Amino acid sequence: MGQRVISRACKHPPATQGVTVPKLVYDFAEGNKSMLELLGGKGANLAEMTNLGLPVPPGFTITADACRVYLETGAVPAELADEIDHHVHLLEQKMGKKLGQADDPLLVSVRSGAAVSMPGMMETVLNVGLNDDSVNGLAHQSGNPRFAWDAYRRLIQMFGKTVLGMDGDVFEDAIEHAKQAKGTRNDLDLDAADLKALVKTFKQAVHDHTGREFPQDPRTQMDLATEAVFRSWNSDRAILYRRQERIPTDLGTAVNICSMVFGNLGMDSGTGVAFTRDPSSGQPGVYGDYLQNAQGEDVVAGIRNTVPLADLEQIDKASYDDLMDIMAKLEGHYRDLCDIEFTVERGKLWMLQTRVGKRTAAAAFRIATSLVDEGVIDTDEALQRVKGAQLAQLMFPRFDADAATDLITKAIGASPGAASGKVVFTSAAAVEAAERGEKVILVRRETNPDDLHGMIAAQGILTSRGGKTSHAAVVARGMGKTCVCGAEELDVNVAQGTIKVNGTVLEAGEMISIDGTTGEVFRGEVPVVPSPVVQYFEGTLAPDAGDELVASVHRLMTHADDVRRLGVRTNADTADDAARARRFGASGIGLCRTEHMFLGERRESVERLILADNDAERETALAELEPLQRADFLELLAAMDGLPVTIRLIDPPLHEFLPSMEELAVKVAVARERGEESEHDVKLLAAVERLHEENPMLGLRGVRLGLVVPGLFAMQVRAIAAATAELRAQGKDPRPEIMIPLVGAVQELHLARDEVERVLADYDGGTEIPIGTMIELPRAAVIADQIAEAADFFSFGTNDLTQTTWGFSRDDVEGAFFSRYLEKGIFAVSPFESIDREGVGALVRTGVDRGRATKPDLKLGICGEHGGDPDSIHFFHEVGLDYVSCSPFRIPVARLEAGRAALD
Repeated sequence: MGQRVISRACKHPPATQGVTVPKLVYDFAEGNKSMLELLGGKGANLAEMTNLGLPVPPGFTITADACRVYLETGAVPAELADEIDHHVHLLEQKMGKKLGQADDPLLVSVRSGAAVSMPGMMETVLNVGLNDDSVNGLAHQSGNPRFAWDAYRRLIQMFGKTVLGMDGDVFEDAIEHAKQAKGTRNDLDLDAADLKALVKTFKQAVHDHTGREFPQDPRTQMDLATEAVFRSWNSDRAILYRRQERIPTDLGTAVNICSMVFGNLGMDSGTGVAFTRDPSSGQPGVYGDYLQNAQGEDVVAGIRNTVPLADLEQIDKASYDDLMDIMAKLEGHYRDLCDIEFTVERGKLWMLQTRVGKRTAAAAFRIATSLVDEGVIDTDEALQRVKGAQLAQLMFPRFDADAATDLITKAIGASPGAASGKVVFTSAAAVEAAERGEKVILVRRETNPDDLHGMIAAQGILTSRGGKTSHAAVVARGMGKTCVCGAEELDVNVAQGTIKVNGTVLEAGEMISIDGTTGEVFRGEVPVVPSPVVQYFEGTLAPDAGDELVASVHRLMTHADDVRRLGVRTNADTADDAARARRFGASGIGLCRTEHMFLGERRESVERLILADNDAERETALAELEPLQRADFLELLAAMDGLPVTIRLIDPPLHEFLPSMEELAVKVAVARERGEESEHDVKLLAAVERLHEENPMLGLRGVRLGLVVPGLFAMQVRAIAAATAELRAQGKDPRPEIMIPLVGAVQELHLARDEVERVLADYDGGTEIPIGTMIELPRAAVIADQIAEAADFFSFGTNDLTQTTWGFSRDDVEGAFFSRYLEKGIFAVSPFESIDREGVGALVRTGVDRGRATKPDLKLGICGEHGGDPDSIHFFHEVGLDYVSCSPFRIPVARLEAGRAALD
């Protein structure tokens, strides 16, 4: 469900079952970059560089298959030991030295390497093979006792933290104490005697922690370090990273055993990282950092200040020139930005890692088009190099990164953007403040449909409850409104007009700022920087205006539109949203939710409809609503003139348009106690109680409501038909489509369609208006062949289809247990956020196949939240839908991903 990498189960059962396990260890010379899933990214690329003839220290890779066995059984495969023995022997022959050899020891690094880059998330142990004897041999062989003892203390420190689970502060505190005793802040000022004393301290700490001595046998060190790398796949930070990046839980990691080269042998040695282009801007040039007399993790650990990579030219020109040649060769070979780790050992350059480098969203677009201009890739491949999620990042305003901030809390970034405003606790207050020209942030425990006007008035929405598919999140995304949800640290007291968090009290009227991308909430106003990409989509910034990023976006968007098969429509209920969507490239409206037109001042008419005691009262209430609906449809159809507009007849239960039963009951009771009882309120309470349902989403709604409440659907259809006729009389080209929701039986659709057709027959051209249905119940998907007999089109309502397939209430489950499900790997991502291909997706596929078996030309779309999700769009292309529909601000993302899907 929406996973970046195809999940795969462990394909090798444990050896104890008597099953032969295929090859588990590969020499670097045996692999290549295509063996990513087996050898991991690091191993596959070390193999590729080896075969390119680049200076890679010899070594071998333990496959991710071995890790998967370990994760499944809790033990390494029995066959692994013999394979490692064989490859260690080969490595010793290549290097002319042995593990544990006292006079000139072979040392190796043990490093993780998953198929998907997870930088810093898993473990590394360097200098494996050192012990109390070989450290003296290393000192003699290198002529540098300080280096040898520094290497030994690093091994014990890494081994203690990674393998033995010791608190890293134990070692750091000892180093700090040694530096203080020496009167220095620089670790390089510690001499061989100081480091030898640290080794003794570290070994004692290991004994105190484990009750055992630090292992002296190099092979034991290697085996324990390998197992620790396997274990680190399920460390808290690795799990969190996979959840964030949607990486499957069962991929596992390979382990790379690489002969050590040393950047800490003196000032003629060093270590660094390099990028073939700037990963922030995408510009070509020399980018990276270098640190003399340093090893491995020192560059990223920040223990000493690095120098710019360009300075290496003055420090060691020969190594610099070699590095520049290799960087050019690697970028040419991989045809992309490369991220490189290297070491210089006494003037000799060694390559320790390369990978296609991570980059900012802006850099991704610039690099893609630059490589086209350089003739490295074609435009098809350039389009595949960028992602909808990156485009979304470029579209939203952002806070100025250089501004001073006061962070209050961090929660769920539910709808991207950056917004500042005064705190208000009610929708009425938000509207009043907006009318005064004030910017506000609507702060609620959670929102409901009554808050819509306040949400529209506010710059952003902040809730203490809910998640990415809560009401606040869904509506905010639809409006392009910044939203942060689930800020559980916030104690929101609407009655008192306060927010309490970590001892701080904020009151109504105080200024706060929210970041809908990161979920951060700040006290005070943080200045924002506008997005030129949105200006481009709005038509206020020309693609040739000189903005390089906008020009790159324009080129790739144009190509996406040229190659995509999927149409992209919008979910819009107002003319303003429709107009914005059209500017953003929508080819119509895939979902107009007519229930949003029943809110605000129209509630009174809805109340009269519900309280009607007879046909005359009900018809009067419907007659009040009809011209209002007609006016809405006039504006909407005019804004989308010439493009299809799918109008869903009223879907939610009627009681959603009535006051809260609890609040109304209290109001009636208090009034009765005071002798001020209102007949209207008493009658309204009786109606609310009559309509109350324990599970309204499975109750009287959708087509059921239309069949039970006489005239309700007919009123809406008359409004649609009348608006259509009026616009046609003006010479316009309105193209409405009427959609009947929540159909589970073809008989329901026949009855509803009969009523709709009777109304349409009274209007010129009315019979030309298509009538279709939403497929949002599992039963509807399964009997889609029957339903297609009475439908001109299907639109898959995947929000409800997900609820009814999983048995989840999206308003409740995210806060209740979704976080645990994500932690435990039951989900890689919420099924409300990205389509569950195996379950909900299978029903969509069934609905498509069965619907088109009845009507081969049946038009098919999707209008749930998944319509704007990049991963889901690829699935919808695959199953053969005609279009996706999403909120206006996600249209460019959908257009881009639809183009990418056509090239898969």
